[in-house]
Amino acid sequence: MTDDHTHNMKPPEEPDAESTSVETSPSEEQLGRRPGWGRRELFRALASVPVFSALTYGVWTKRQTRAEKRSKIFEELGVTGDAPAVIPEAISNPPSGKLRLGVVGYGGRGQAVMRGAGFAPTEWTDRQKEAARRNPRNQNLTTWMEQHDLNLELTSVCDLFDVYAERGLSASTNSMRPGGRDQKPAKRYRSYEELLDSGNVDLIICATPDHWHSRVTTAAAERGIHVYCEKCLTRTEQETHEVIAAIREAGIVFQLGHQNRQNEAHMKAKEICEKNILGPITLVETTTNRNDPVGAWVYAIHPEASPHTIDWAQYEAASPNPTEFSAERFFRWRCWFDYGTGLAGDLLSHEYDAVNQILDLGIPASAVASGGVYFYKDGRDVPDTFQVAYEYPERNLTLVYSATLSNGRGRGKVLMGHDASMEIGNGVTVIAEGQSTRYEHLIDEHIIDPGDPLLTYRPGFRGIDAVTTATEEYFASRGLLFTYRGGRRFDPTHLHVKEWVDAIRNGGTTSCNVDRAFEEAITCHMATESYLRGRKVTWDPVTKTIV
Repeated sequence: MTDDHTHNMKPPEEPDAESTSVETSPSEEQLGRRPGWGRRELFRALASVPVFSALTYGVWTKRQTRAEKRSKIFEELGVTGDAPAVIPEAISNPPSGKLRLGVVGYGGRGQAVMRGAGFAPTEWTDRQKEAARRNPRNQNLTTWMEQHDLNLELTSVCDLFDVYAERGLSASTNSMRPGGRDQKPAKRYRSYEELLDSGNVDLIICATPDHWHSRVTTAAAERGIHVYCEKCLTRTEQETHEVIAAIREAGIVFQLGHQNRQNEAHMKAKEICEKNILGPITLVETTTNRNDPVGAWVYAIHPEASPHTIDWAQYEAASPNPTEFSAERFFRWRCWFDYGTGLAGDLLSHEYDAVNQILDLGIPASAVASGGVYFYKDGRDVPDTFQVAYEYPERNLTLVYSATLSNGRGRGKVLMGHDASMEIGNGVTVIAEGQSTRYEHLIDEHIIDPGDPLLTYRPGFRGIDAVTTATEEYFASRGLLFTYRGGRRFDPTHLHVKEWVDAIRNGGTTSCNVDRAFEEAITCHMATESYLRGRKVTWDPVTKTIV
């Protein structure tokens, strides 16, 4: 789960069409060209016009060659370069029938997901108004107000910290929201069982720490209540089997909180792989590098946190090793295996799910992980430096993940095929391999230059926003903070929540449904188990266990 600090992002300015689009040459009349002019006279005329240069002249004289190259490349790849680099917005009918929503866990990520559903406390909207006043490039509030009205009523809030619970209640009465409709104040519940038994919810968002995911989701499923659950799905392998069985038996609509499923760059990358443009893919590398305390889960401890404002006994009830009250363990729970799965469930899960979305890899045959607590000597037991190699022998492919929380060097997802490599972030870049078999003739004919991009995809956004932290930069580069539909900017979490709500109302499934959730949880647990056991682990597809 990402933290609340990672939602103040804005992207760099981008073009509206693919970089491979054909340039329109100026007409002779526009250039002022006169009959009988030679190259020297024309060049001098172009150079005398401020908006032109020698480069412009060179591009103009070579346009036919470039167009021919472009045509041959697209013909070879079986794609078209004429479509705009914008994924159109799906047809969306106005939502009918108000649904009653509850939230269990209203901390940093819980507040972010609830904003995706259309609810935010007044302190957040006031803060965003002030941020926009100070910096006109900050579009957070505008983007939020322009998202779809999902016709939900926030009826129920459950959080073990009084301050967070009050924020949730404030969100229910804040009329500043998409759609701008008033509603009745929500009710606070002291436990998730009380909330689920109230008869006052049709669907819930579960954004608790990981050690509560399985209990809350299982209980909701048993009551026929639809669930959006933050990742990682569970804290342990055993919990995964239990919660998956409950979801399938109940037949509820489930969505795991991987908002990267809404990233249009991933959708384009999937299309490229389906057309076999990369050739046989044998190696995938993906990473997480961050270098600030928030990125290493050293979150601020709220000054009002105490045994009087936090129900510590209930919080520890799902922990395998209950301890005395610790505000640090409450707010920085990701640092301990008692509550989460560290880098595997928190950040590797994003990277794996993106690759799984693109390549449909499923659960690996084996995993070998290593790492340690090398930098943050603060009492945590989850590693701050971590790597794992997954093997997919049936696909002739290895997936390698590596991470450090003490260096911010950017490294994107890279898919390496025999004929080309593809790097994926907020956009997609494909570069042909110099020794490609498929493109050998085009390379020999100088149609393709292995030193230049073969294909690029740039999302259809236009705005310029502000980046304030290394953690934000990481999530922005992964497409986890914003995405686009029909040229409009959206929070991908909103689109992910909307997909879930639409499936509840209209039928169908979600992009991160129970099957994808099972694959994600088991794959992450394989990495954690390999690290904890100090050896290679394998997946037994017959017994469906990690061995």
